[in-house]
Amino acid sequence: MTPTTIMTKEDFAGLGAPDLVYVREIKAADVLADAEVEAPQGLEIDPDQTLYAVHGADGERLAVMIDRDTAFAAAVAHELEPVSVH
Repeated sequence: MTPTTIMTKEDFAGLGAPDLVYVREIKAADVLADAEVEAPQGLEIDPDQTLYAVHGADGERLAVMIDRDTAFAAAVAHELEPVSVH
């Protein structure tokens, strides 16, 4: 039997990961479901549209961008080190 370890945000920070973020594809439908807000009038969002989420090392979603390049640029602009996740 393998022991299970649950890591906290503090555990990740202790590993030197507070500046490391990862960028991954996410469907707009997932973002809309998590946001629990209505889109502004006149704005239509295709639920199948691919967006790019920036996540902290602990998995917390920090931002959502329209394209991969913008997600990486935003991370760098905030002095974070982005990596790609497939």
